[in-house]
Amino acid sequence: MPDTLPSMHLAVTLDGAGWHPAAWREPTARPADLFTARYWADLVTEAERGRLDLVTIEDSLGPQSTHPAGPDDRTDRVRGRLDAVLIASRVAPLTSHIGLVPSVVVTHTEPFHIAKAIATLDFVSGGRAGVQVRVSARPDEAAHFGRRRPPDPGDAGAVRDLFDEAADYVEVLRRLWDSWEDDAEIRDVATGRFVDRDRLHHIDFTGRWFSVKGPSITPRPPQGQPVVAALAHGSLSYRLIGRSADLGFVTADGPGPARAVVAEIRAAAGRAGETPHVFGDLIVFLDATAARARARRARLDELAGGPPAADAAVFAGTPAELADLLQEWQEAGLTGFRLRPACLPYDLEQVTRGLVPELSRRGAFRRTYPAGTLRGLLGLSRPANRYAAA
Repeated sequence: MPDTLPSMHLAVTLDGAGWHPAAWREPTARPADLFTARYWADLVTEAERGRLDLVTIEDSLGPQSTHPAGPDDRTDRVRGRLDAVLIASRVAPLTSHIGLVPSVVVTHTEPFHIAKAIATLDFVSGGRAGVQVRVSARPDEAAHFGRRRPPDPGDAGAVRDLFDEAADYVEVLRRLWDSWEDDAEIRDVATGRFVDRDRLHHIDFTGRWFSVKGPSITPRPPQGQPVVAALAHGSLSYRLIGRSADLGFVTADGPGPARAVVAEIRAAAGRAGETPHVFGDLIVFLDATAARARARRARLDELAGGPPAADAAVFAGTPAELADLLQEWQEAGLTGFRLRPACLPYDLEQVTRGLVPELSRRGAFRRTYPAGTLRGLLGLSRPANRYAAA
């Protein structure tokens, strides 16, 4: 393994009691607390204690389900979520360094609303906000709104339209974040001028899916533009990351596939400036010994009625063994990893108190927070405002 690999980035994604559907039945789980602010505050502050770059918070517009196209009738699994953006805003004042990236389903929400919500999160957190954009083809989610018919899963053109719509959505977000110049607020008590109206701009975006005049009602966020992320499983979503996102999460199951995915995303990159970060996603069971981790996974699989379907590779072992794997996969061009703790808070604590110290000991992960904003943590520059005069 080369000695010149850069320090990797680390993130976790938080969802309910953990990524395994039977995690809520673990002795260390807190199922009675899932819908409390304290539960989410405890998880995010633990992630920050481990100096992780960011947390993503899962969300959807329908109950969790074993069926990708609609709800199921299972009663032995966690169902229901709090709003991810509101969770992030609630925990932001309790943290100081970690990035906060809630998920938003862009298929059925308006970019104007989300632009001001994420801008608000950026102000509340002091520049640590991001957003993970998601598309939805589920008929039950479309039925909540009644404004559009869901695409036929076999209609490749309609599915492609969902991702093209998401790209336009991100473009509207970015323009709205730029619609106030950085010095638009004067706040001059003596002259009575609070705002310079010449530094607020109509974005006048007109496309196939959106017509948005602007400007936003929220001033330009502290980061200029909060970080935009997306999860990707195939070419359509790789293209979305390449042309629209700052950060992509991918589910390759080894260094070879990961290298091919990174190359495809890089080839699709069409925005000026930095190419997007690409993080590998892994579901993790971590314990003091590999045997204990595997036994816990087997016990949960039995409670769930068999191994659950997973869109990402599953790792069961020790923090040191996971460190070996991450360093091997990093050679494929991944700039970081987003870990999905199988059980919360247990596997999160194994990441922060086991994996992070091991990687730091190897010189593969930093020992302090080097920047105060999420863009800074990721090494992304603060974008110039497209509407400001040169």
